[in-house]
Amino acid sequence: VCQIGRYFFFFQAEDGIRDFCLSRGLGDVYKRQVHGDYIYPAFDQLVNEAAKYRYRSGNQFSVGGLTVRAPYGAVGHGGHYHSQSPEAFFSHAPGLKVVIPRDCIQAKGLLLASIRDKNPVIFLEPKALYRNAEDEVPTEDYELALHKAEVVQEGKDITLIGYGTQIRVLKEAAKEAEQDGIKCEIIDLQTIYPYDIETLVESVKKTGRCIVSHEAPVTMGVGAEISAALQEKCFLYLEAPITRVCGYDTPFPLAHELVYLPDKWKVYDAIQKLSLIHI
Repeated sequence: VCQIGRYFFFFQAEDGIRDFCLSRGLGDVYKRQVHGDYIYPAFDQLVNEAAKYRYRSGNQFSVGGLTVRAPYGAVGHGGHYHSQSPEAFFSHAPGLKVVIPRDCIQAKGLLLASIRDKNPVIFLEPKALYRNAEDEVPTEDYELALHKAEVVQEGKDITLIGYGTQIRVLKEAAKEAEQDGIKCEIIDLQTIYPYDIETLVESVKKTGRCIVSHEAPVTMGVGAEISAALQEKCFLYLEAPITRVCGYDTPFPLAHELVYLPDKWKVYDAIQKLSLIHI
């Protein structure tokens, strides 16, 4: 274990690491030395202990800034073990917050907000951005609201919802659609749980069409929850069925990664199909 202030670097021992942080009073940041794909041995400590501390104690105790940083998602050569997206598992545990940044500026602001939050935060960092994300990140201290989605691009025809690396994919697909005269509104969730339903509803009521996209498998994924919520709240405003463009229900395939991933052409195809539907 290497400690720098309240920041701890660990080697592989996921369940032991969480036990260590919990026993310390939890005012610490835990940085995984490996991938979020191997976070599962610590699932019990995070879901059954950290997530329930404040509730069990009647808000007398908390996990005081426990933030778990973990790389996740496809990286281009990770195969079935090093390309997983575990966000849906943790999004089903009340008491946890799940945050995924799309780029450098968002990563700093959301991470600082996560560290200072009273609740435990699972901070998932897209592996694919580690070596190809570059921006002018402000040097001063700043935070981005954990419960607020960001409208990355305004549009009037279709709402595209995503997070993490997928925002880049949605931007590329929207650029292709713009050549067809279709203007897409792109929304970055930023916080996966609890997510900002108000911003999503406002957008979908305006556009009448919606696509939710993420790398994780489509069944029981984040997209399913968002689709159901928007169906309930925006039913009379919808011009077409809400569509999900996501990963397939299969272990992540190394040889067929490009087939598995919901790339810009899959999103663009969904945009074209939705634009032709009128309920």
